[in-house]
Amino acid sequence: MAAAATGIFAVGFSPLLRGKKIPATRKYNKPKSTVTNRQSVWSTERPRPPSTTVSEKGSLEKAFADEAKLEGEGEQRLKLKDYFEQSKEMMIGSDGGPPRWFSPLDCASRLGVDGVGLGLSLHHKRLGEMFDIWCLHIPVMDRTPFSDLVDLVTNTVRSENFCSPNRPIYLVGESIGACLALSVAACNPDIDLILILANPATCFGRSQLQPFMPLLQIMPEPLNRSLPYALSFATGIPLKMVMSILDKRYPLDQTVGELTESVGAFSSYLSVLADILPRETLYWKLQMLRSASAYTNSRLHAVKAQTLILSSGRDLLLPSHEEGERLCHMLPKCEIRKFDDSGHALFLEDDLDLVTVIQGAGFYRRARCIDYSSDYIPPTPSEFKKIYEPFRWIEVATSPVVLSTLEDGKIVRGLAGVPSEGPVLFVGYHMLLGWDLVPLISRFWMERNIVVRGIAHPMMFTKLREGSLPELSAYDTFRKMGAVPVSATNFYRLFASKSHVLLFPGGMREALHRKGEEYKLFWPEQSEFVRMAARFGATIIPFGTVGEDDVAEVLLDYDDLMKIPYFKAEIAKLTDEAIKLRADINGEVANQDVHLPVILPKLPGRFYYYFGRPIETKGRKKELRDREKAHELYLEVKSDVEKCIGFLKEKREGDPYRHILPRLIFQAMHGFDSEVPTFELPSFVTSKAKVQ
Repeated sequence: MAAAATGIFAVGFSPLLRGKKIPATRKYNKPKSTVTNRQSVWSTERPRPPSTTVSEKGSLEKAFADEAKLEGEGEQRLKLKDYFEQSKEMMIGSDGGPPRWFSPLDCASRLGVDGVGLGLSLHHKRLGEMFDIWCLHIPVMDRTPFSDLVDLVTNTVRSENFCSPNRPIYLVGESIGACLALSVAACNPDIDLILILANPATCFGRSQLQPFMPLLQIMPEPLNRSLPYALSFATGIPLKMVMSILDKRYPLDQTVGELTESVGAFSSYLSVLADILPRETLYWKLQMLRSASAYTNSRLHAVKAQTLILSSGRDLLLPSHEEGERLCHMLPKCEIRKFDDSGHALFLEDDLDLVTVIQGAGFYRRARCIDYSSDYIPPTPSEFKKIYEPFRWIEVATSPVVLSTLEDGKIVRGLAGVPSEGPVLFVGYHMLLGWDLVPLISRFWMERNIVVRGIAHPMMFTKLREGSLPELSAYDTFRKMGAVPVSATNFYRLFASKSHVLLFPGGMREALHRKGEEYKLFWPEQSEFVRMAARFGATIIPFGTVGEDDVAEVLLDYDDLMKIPYFKAEIAKLTDEAIKLRADINGEVANQDVHLPVILPKLPGRFYYYFGRPIETKGRKKELRDREKAHELYLEVKSDVEKCIGFLKEKREGDPYRHILPRLIFQAMHGFDSEVPTFELPSFVTSKAKVQ
């Protein structure tokens, strides 16, 4: 392993990873072993096949399909039956001997009691793009005590840390593997370890496996072969395997074929497992589970590592939900993600993407501290589709109209007026509760293949204390799509990486505005972004959004809630849990009290977005160092945002499809993927001179 790379080591029951540098051009495997380059989507516009943009076809499914075709994801992930086949080869071909390290192409962790070391095989390709991966193979008949496994892994961790002391090492473990990872972390509190733990077996004392131990000692030999079958079904693998195939909605003949093939592979795997797991071996492994649980629990107080716990809600072998909560309260730097419909074998479930979970939780970094610019990896098309689908109803209900301005001042539908090359700073009005974000971010992705890096409130990344604020997991989607906490350092790094950055200067005060304050800007008196943008020659694009008053009405705002003692106390609690912003300034924008207004929904109208004429700061670095000049440009941007809002408010009055009923009638007549028309766009070119 190269010393400069960060990697995963699969240590016995848990992989150990060291993250490696992600190149600007990422490679993906295509069928027939061909390789294609994929440009980073932070600030680039990738060539697309003709007629695939949303503005041309109005079909998100078509765009998704084209993206997937471009990326060549057809063979990106293995299937569960591949795991079974590889497991049989590992078990049958094992030559015994002590545990040993290897770096397979199908990189993975050990899972459960089979000892094959392939539990992460469904994730290996994605993990391999981010990490150097090592695995520790423990032969099925091996009798190495748990404490010796801890020593073995500890020696490897210390060796790798000596080679690359500034790189974190990831330990990924499931069940007993989580015990091993925790024990190693307890022995190495000064090493930068990141633990990813699925259904930790630290709760073995409360496990459904406990009754098996006395039964194994008295069970007749002919019944021994049935135990692997019972344990495998208890993991939930067979049911998940069937449901995964059915959820893909293949044609009937293909569905039957997939089911037959997968069930055959599973049956063959269980037959081999029954042959190589005699009663004595199974009893030994359950004993090791018990000793591992006791060993680890006695050392939890010494664990200082950053930890992410993944808990299954339908784990029939371990009380994983309760154990996850217990560990989360005991460990100092711990977060939890819950999978309510998942079973014990979480890593073998087809709908789990471990890379997405790690990135969404903000656990991917390549140094001591996370760099929100260089450590960010944009989602693949398939990842984006999974992220977007639960929120697509917003796009369907509001039929967004997106307009932009070309360099000559002409207004066009779509995002053609947005520069492909960064750095670019979008500055606009923050719609109530951020309802405008889903259509906004998705259109940039679908039309221009641009990931917009939103500047977000720190409450989406950390909490001062536990309380009434939403769990951090509620914001995983925002982090996966590139959101970063607001800070001068993050601004600097995003501009330096030539990203497309989204800023709402009005912040929380604007997003949680009062009754009658729709489309009113609450910006600070002094400029906060102009000189930073000029330092990197960023293009500033003012924009406006309109439509919140057509989808909801505020019934009780902040002023109303503060008059009610119960809500006043709750607002104080919420605000006390969140990191404070703009505490050193005065005015309305400094009011950062956290609250949720009471909203009355309406029959949905339509969202409108208008990106004004780009303002260039390139070549103006010296000029804009002057505070007065910078403030003049700041006021100009603010004025342009207000003009964009005014333009949309005026023009939407002439939109015959502003309300949902006319849109539904149009789509019923022309197809629900068709683009709904809007008001007539101006045909003139504005006379405003381009800012130099």
